[in-house]
Amino acid sequence: MMEETLVVVVRAVIAFITLLIFARLLGKQQMANLTFFDYINGITIGSIAGTLATDLETKALVHWSGLAVFVAMTLLFQFLTLKNRYLAKVVDGQPVMVIVNGKILEKNLGRTRIKIDDLLMMLRQKDIFDITQVAFAIYEPDGSLSVLPKAEYQSVTPRDLNLTVAPAGMMTELIIDGELLEQNLRRRKKDQKWLQSQLKAHGVQDIKDVAFAAIL
Repeated sequence: MMEETLVVVVRAVIAFITLLIFARLLGKQQMANLTFFDYINGITIGSIAGTLATDLETKALVHWSGLAVFVAMTLLFQFLTLKNRYLAKVVDGQPVMVIVNGKILEKNLGRTRIKIDDLLMMLRQKDIFDITQVAFAIYEPDGSLSVLPKAEYQSVTPRDLNLTVAPAGMMTELIIDGELLEQNLRRRKKDQKWLQSQLKAHGVQDIKDVAFAAIL
């Protein structure tokens, strides 16, 4: 019993490290941005890795080889879909226009195989409760809905009001959980003396008392 447990532990570690390496190779992608193909492929790869860790009746190399083949095929299709737009449409699908000028395109909606109730729910998630306010709505390959409201229902921007605003900047973290990020401080061409003066201006004497500090 102990021997089998040890084998499972070793194989689980191998499967974990293998998945970590393969995940880095496949790149980062948010769950919300996964296409149906990506989702099913991810489940399959995870299932093979789980079998690699727990199936003691089959040699680990067999499952590892299957896992490697799936990842290699995924990498190959990623490369091919980057080079071939037609293949990308076949594998990942393509956007479908479902609303134009406040009217549902029922034929296109049927192609997406989503119900009107689901479409209305996705509109509400975009804070749109009146379909007549929509200029265009596009059902994306990852299952999300992109919505462009009609001009009269769009938010007002400073440009619309001819207002001059300060340029947007990136925030740089300087202190996290009481630890000074010296590299970030140097990147912003500041020193610890400057930082201490800023902290004292806010009534803080010790960097270790700061949970988070950043500069814009």
